[in-house]
Amino acid sequence: MIRTSFNDGWQVRPKVNPFAELAGQVVPFRPVTLPHDAMIGQQRAAPDEVTMEGAAGAYFPGGVFEYRKSFAVPEESRGKRIFVEFEGVYRDATVYINGDYAGQRPYGYSHFRIDADRFLRFGEDNEIRVEARAHRDSRWYTGAGIYRDTWLLVGELVRIVPDGVRVTTPDIDASRAVVEVATEVVNDSIEVHTLPVVTEIRDASGAVVASDVSRVTVLPGEAATVRQRLYVPFPALWTPEAPTLYDCHLALADVDQEKVTFGVRTLQLDPEHGLRINGETVKLRGACIHHDNGILGAATYARAEERRVELLKDAGFNAIRISHQPMSKAMLEACDRHGMLVVDEAFDVWTSGKTEFDYSLNFPEWWERDIEAMVAKDVNHPSVIMYSIGNEIPETGSPFGAAWGRRLAEKVRSLDPTRYVTNAVNGMLAVMSELGALQQQVLEQSAQDGAGINTLMADAGDAMNAVSSSELVTERTAESFAVLDVAGMNYAEARYALDRDLFPNRIILGTETFPTRIDGNWRLVKRYGHVIGDFTWTGWDYLGEVGIGRPQYLSEDGDRRQPGHNAPYPYLVAGCGDIDITGHRRPASYYREIVFGLRAEPYIAVRRPDYHGRTWAGSPWAWSDTVSSWTWPGSEGAPITVEVYSDADEVELLGNGNSFGRRPAGPEHRFRTEFEIAYVPGELVAVAYRDGAETGRTSLQWANGPVRLNAEADREVVRAAGGDLSYVTLTLTDAKGTPHPAADRRVSVEVTGAGVLLALGSADPWTEERFDTTDRLTYEGRALAVLRPTGPGKIRLTATAEGCDPVDVVVTVEPHPHMPRKER
Repeated sequence: MIRTSFNDGWQVRPKVNPFAELAGQVVPFRPVTLPHDAMIGQQRAAPDEVTMEGAAGAYFPGGVFEYRKSFAVPEESRGKRIFVEFEGVYRDATVYINGDYAGQRPYGYSHFRIDADRFLRFGEDNEIRVEARAHRDSRWYTGAGIYRDTWLLVGELVRIVPDGVRVTTPDIDASRAVVEVATEVVNDSIEVHTLPVVTEIRDASGAVVASDVSRVTVLPGEAATVRQRLYVPFPALWTPEAPTLYDCHLALADVDQEKVTFGVRTLQLDPEHGLRINGETVKLRGACIHHDNGILGAATYARAEERRVELLKDAGFNAIRISHQPMSKAMLEACDRHGMLVVDEAFDVWTSGKTEFDYSLNFPEWWERDIEAMVAKDVNHPSVIMYSIGNEIPETGSPFGAAWGRRLAEKVRSLDPTRYVTNAVNGMLAVMSELGALQQQVLEQSAQDGAGINTLMADAGDAMNAVSSSELVTERTAESFAVLDVAGMNYAEARYALDRDLFPNRIILGTETFPTRIDGNWRLVKRYGHVIGDFTWTGWDYLGEVGIGRPQYLSEDGDRRQPGHNAPYPYLVAGCGDIDITGHRRPASYYREIVFGLRAEPYIAVRRPDYHGRTWAGSPWAWSDTVSSWTWPGSEGAPITVEVYSDADEVELLGNGNSFGRRPAGPEHRFRTEFEIAYVPGELVAVAYRDGAETGRTSLQWANGPVRLNAEADREVVRAAGGDLSYVTLTLTDAKGTPHPAADRRVSVEVTGAGVLLALGSADPWTEERFDTTDRLTYEGRALAVLRPTGPGKIRLTATAEGCDPVDVVVTVEPHPHMPRKER
């Protein structure tokens, strides 16, 4: 089918009761271009009573939002099949065409199509209207509205079904790869049709490396599957290090064409070798991420998704677990191109709700269709190695829950037997109804082991592990784990060694772990063949679940760093990501890279001197309150703690050439050490030594002198369409370019030419500032502007800040090919 973007020309407004409109209450529509998040532009406010729901959604209000669009359908389209495809609408989408109900989709993360031709008026304008609502239905920030791409699909009565091409590579060796192509053809006419199907496999250069021609007879009102077996000589394999892709081009006579991108690779799994890709064992260096794009809210632009994949890969991750909903098509395509492995997750709830109005209300009726949508989206992507059927599902501790898990797992396998199935099980939630009795059991066992309640509860992670490794959890989750190919475990590393003996055929994946425990967890991943990887919570910070990873101290002095699970308004982000919501790597990211063995140079992180001497009370999701900076005006001579991360035997710290001594580091000391010194501006240098020889060094410079504003675009050239964006980083520095995180000030931007300002923001976790304004206070000396091209030409961004010279950035926008995009 011919696929064209349906993103332009929309309008949106909060939905108004029609009776209220009759009484004179008029709420105007405003124009928008999709993707669009209707929630991110709402005014945040502290609820009268702080609830989990308010904190979960970052204190954004929910609501009902109404989108509409007028579009013409030419007379020559009469008699064709026409669909409108939505890649995601949050949530409870209801679609009307020319005033008539056309379809709905309760789940906010599934792509779906509306059969539109029966409602259309040919040769004149038509109106499509979409309603979406979000209200206390999630544990994180969801956004609202048509937040992913939309498409108009037009095809003949006899055609290739959208998402109807499946490519697999069941047999591979060095000399050839067997490529099986299954193509579903449908006939909506009243005649029998016999047509040729021409299939070509093309390599990265566009050269045809295999081809085949088959004929298919399709009876009226039926569908037929064409299966072709092609042979690619000397295949280039898809790997995380070399993600080579092929294109499969199909032509159904002269009536339809499709293109599918795929990779040639094998997957193997066993308790001794773990996960193997193309015969090589791969340990998953995983990042859990939510679906929001930071200052863009939930709006899913292709470039925003690719940028996240690029930065996560650069930070040392080789796998993403999308949490806790199916991944966008744009991110899947980016993962294919960049060699990022994917665990794609279906649901956060089944039949047991976690919030008042969540998907559990729809799950029994809709789960099969949503599983089918996820697999249809994923099936040709080589990056996808595993499907997760759920996250922290309380039912997993009961026989009926295990039965549901078996039902879901078998459904996935029936649709795609080439990938593995997991479920992210939280042992504590699985036995929540008996937690009181279990707590007593754990305490008694702890007493026998010489540990008391204070020792046990000193770390929430220890308490969760104690429960997860208990006999009760072992018994109650046995069947739920048995229905899976991979036992996904959240915060349960205490089971890794235990289950090697109890369940010798069980293969384990740490589907969710505390970032502060990566050194010990990674040691277990490397030690045990049956443990195939670790996924930290989280690789990228996100909106909502506010403050679970924020710095907290026991002393009470009225500031925002007070103990508690969720932070009060106006806290905005979770605060637990290796990378903040603007894409800036935090100290935890570099520590993780060292633990993974991917960084030889030491890394310096400095604790904020204002809180020196305070008692730390952060959660297990919270990294230390550090910044990689040696600029602390007003703290001259004050005590300061310097953390140094390194895999070397020992680290020496130098301040302005003076040594503060050497301290042990490396794996035996959790890859870190600390120095207590007095702050003196200048240069701070860390030198790493192994067996007495220097292995690397790094330094921090004091930012000195007048503050300058710098602006840098991530790319000089972008495309005029296709979801492309330009990211411009605004940084305060000194004359030498040293970042100046202590010189925050308000920056203003003006955008002219072939683009518009889509968002302006920072990583400030505690702010009432909006992302849809043209001025913003920097945070730690940084802000981020996102530009959306509107056509070919030049985009100019001019940024100003108090006491700084204005700076300009010019981005070239190249025209996008006008060829209609084919179904993939």
